[in-house]
Order: sequence, then C-alpha cells, then structure tokens
Amino acid sequence: MNDIVLQLTNIRKSYGAIHALKGVHFTLRRGEIHALAGENGAGKSTLMKIIDGIVQPDSGQIVLNGDARQFRSPLEAQRAGIGFVHQEIALCPQVSVAQNICMSRINTEGGFLVNYREVRQVARAAIEQLADIDVNTLVGDLSISNQQVVEIAKALTLDCQILILDEPTAALTDRETEALFAIMHRLKAQGMSIIFISHRMAEIFEHCDHVTVLRDGEYVMDTPVADTTPEDVVNALVGRQMTHLYPDKLTGDPTAGPVILRAEAVADEGRVRGVDLTLHKGEILGLAGLIGAGRSELVQTLCGLRRRTAGRVELNGAAIHPRDYADAIRSGLVYLSEDRKGEGVFLNMPIAQNVSALRLDKVTTPFGMLDRRAEMDQARTHGAELRLKAGSLRDDVSSLSGGNQQKVAIAKLLTANPAVMMLDEPTRGVDVGAKAEIHALLRDFAEQGVGIIVVSSELPEVIGLCDRVLVMAEGRISGELSGDQMTEENIMALASGLALTG
Repeated sequence: MNDIVLQLTNIRKSYGAIHALKGVHFTLRRGEIHALAGENGAGKSTLMKIIDGIVQPDSGQIVLNGDARQFRSPLEAQRAGIGFVHQEIALCPQVSVAQNICMSRINTEGGFLVNYREVRQVARAAIEQLADIDVNTLVGDLSISNQQVVEIAKALTLDCQILILDEPTAALTDRETEALFAIMHRLKAQGMSIIFISHRMAEIFEHCDHVTVLRDGEYVMDTPVADTTPEDVVNALVGRQMTHLYPDKLTGDPTAGPVILRAEAVADEGRVRGVDLTLHKGEILGLAGLIGAGRSELVQTLCGLRRRTAGRVELNGAAIHPRDYADAIRSGLVYLSEDRKGEGVFLNMPIAQNVSALRLDKVTTPFGMLDRRAEMDQARTHGAELRLKAGSLRDDVSSLSGGNQQKVAIAKLLTANPAVMMLDEPTRGVDVGAKAEIHALLRDFAEQGVGIIVVSSELPEVIGLCDRVLVMAEGRISGELSGDQMTEENIMALASGLALTG
C-alpha cells in the first residue's frame, strides 16, 4: 500500500435526480500514468473536479498519502500537490503568455509589485519544453493548439505530486503531442503520478500503465494496460460489443461517380498554393497532413471564409466564386469548424435556436417574424435524423455531451440542404460511441448524394472512414491514396514531403 498516493472509495455525487457518480472507486499509484476513460457523461469530469476541490462529493472517502482529505477549493487541492489541466481552456486572453503561466504564483505571493523579469524566466523555462512560443505574446493572439500548450505549461510550474490532464492532446500538433508525452514520462520517472483522460486508445496503450473505465457514473474496469486490449476497453466504455467503429466504404473505384465539386489551381493569400481536387458523388474524401499544411485553409477558401486569389471552383459543373460564407451557403457549400465551442455552436442558447441559426429565413414568416413552431419542428426533424440525445430542444447546448453538441452543429448545416459538407476535425473531443455514430451519419449523407470532405488529424479515422485521401504538405497536394495504399506510413511519408517506397 505504500505506493498508493491517492485512493477514492465509494464516491457518490448527484445533481437532483441525476446520479453523476454511483459509488466510484479509483486508485492512483506513485510514479504511474493512469488513464481514465469513459464516454462523455460517464462521470470522469465530475470525479476529477472532486479531486481538485471544485465539486464536493455527497459521500465517500478521499485518501491522499495515507490521510483522509476533503478539498473545499481548487486552492486547497493545489496546496496539497494536485495540478489540473482542464480540457476547457481557461486563460486570460488580454494578458501575456508569461502572466497566464505564472498567474497562480502572482496571486499567491500577493503584494503590489510583480517581478515581471522573473515571471518571464519561469514561463519561458516551462513552455520551451513544449513549443517555441514567445512568452510576451498575448494569449488571445494564439491558436487553439498553442493556448492548450500554455495551459499545460502553467501546470508544469506548480510543485505538484499529482497531475490531472483532461484530453490534453485534443488540440495539439503531432510535435507538441510528442513533446508532451516526453515530459509526462520524465515526470513519471521523477515520481509524479499522472491521471490522463483520453478517448484515444493508441495514446492509452502506448503511454499509460493502468486504465480505469467509468460508464454511466459507475466503475466498470480497473486493470493494468498490459493485461487488456483496446477492444476490451472500448467494449467496457460503451457497454456492448463494438464491432464496427467505421461504416462500410464504397465498393469499387471511389472516383467512378459523377463529380460534385471540382477545384483547379486554387490559391489563397499565402497558405494554399495551387490545389486541384475532385469530389465524387457517394464518396467521403479525406484531407490529411501535418498541422500547418493548409488543410483547414483549403476548405475555408473553397467555402468563402478565406479570400480565393486564384483558381476555379465548380459545383455540379457550374463555376462558383463565393464572396463570403453566406454566399457559399446559398451555393450549397457548408463548413463545420474544428473549434466546436468557439465557432460551431452557441453554448448558452437553446438547441432549437442553434439549429436554425444558419438559415433563419427558413423559420421566418413572410412578415419577418420568427416562427417558433417552425423552428422547433425543424430542430425536431434534424434531431431525429441525427439521433440527438437531449432532454428538451429548449435546453441550452451547454447541457449536452460533446458528441451531442457536435450533432447540433451538424444539424445546423443540414438546414441549408447542402450539396457539399466540409467537416474539420468532426469527432475531436467526442467519445468512441459518439464517434462511431457520427461516422455512420456521414456515410449516410454520402449515400444520399451529399459531397463529404473530412479534415482529420487522426490517421485511423482518415483510413477507416474515407474512401480516398488527399495528403497536403506546405499548402499543396503532395499525393493521393486509396484502397490498400491508405496506410499511416504512406500518409506520413507524403505529409513529410517524402516519396512513397511502394
């Protein structure tokens, strides 16, 4: 028992009639990386908030280093040696990277004067382990991935013995992810215990020592990673045998169908450099490549979110040149942002209003008044089509799981009756069951004749879902793969600018 640093026993937490945790057990040992897995709504975040003092349990016991504890605030937990990197970015965008990283130190030390030279030195030492980011930069000027790096660097400045990382790689580049795992293993070697929350089986099985699975607020699995398989963990997550994570692909040549979308020599103001592509009826086309290769910029250029400076785009044989996104929507092109919470949905608005937001004209009377009944009917129709799970369409989107929030974002696109849907990281931050549902929905749309383009950084998703993949490097298409050629090795070779070996 001497190696147990944290033990939670019979933890229960309810919110009214909702039982978030139903007698959960969790044991963390010194110097281990312990994966905590579960679908959205399984209770992972509630359990971690109890450890961090954000939420108080209704019953149960927390034992830290042999002593029974109850943390009444995150500051108490932090003083006890617990650091928490939340999935939701909680930074001050108006101040510098250095000030954000050292915010806790500044608040704790108090006083009227702040030694900003020391603040910059501490911040620089923490962040340079992860990425090359100027600590004088305003956080609001950083990309989502770099803001996540700042969150992680902030935790590294704390003198903690337990580090909780909630989906830390969801918005990181491959290089940043590798750097994070190197740091995690170095901290583990120094005796730190790490709770690693992730939906990605590859990360769990490559980097973690132990895995605990929660389902519907209950503890269902706790085992060394070496003693289980990804299939066992997935089945424990969803409570049933998951035999099809991806729907069946097209049979035969994916380019045999009519061309829905054609782009020739498309360029923007610097990131996209003369791209050609075709999208065929019935296929799901993947765009792969390293972060910064121009994938998102390409689809944003095609649908009017970025200015096209050169090239030609045809939709069903007719040339189009969207001046802005509203123009693209009218043409039949819609886009799903990778930043779901920032750009995909309005978290503090009801589900029905979110669904109608893209095409208000469809739920407006001839006199310019909003027709609430039509709005509810539209949301109900698309919600049923997407198998949306919600208490009421009047509930705010923030009340939904990540997977159901994403379904609301997709439902909003459907109100435009799109000819082509371009989806940027469509399953980022959603659990394995919701991923499988979204993949099946995208295949259904493709079979109904909608053109589907998927941008994804998850190579298993690209390979499992897409019929054909275009790989980008430095703003250009570096290669096309289909069938047996679609392997991680081939995609990475093309993404890195290398020639295929066979």
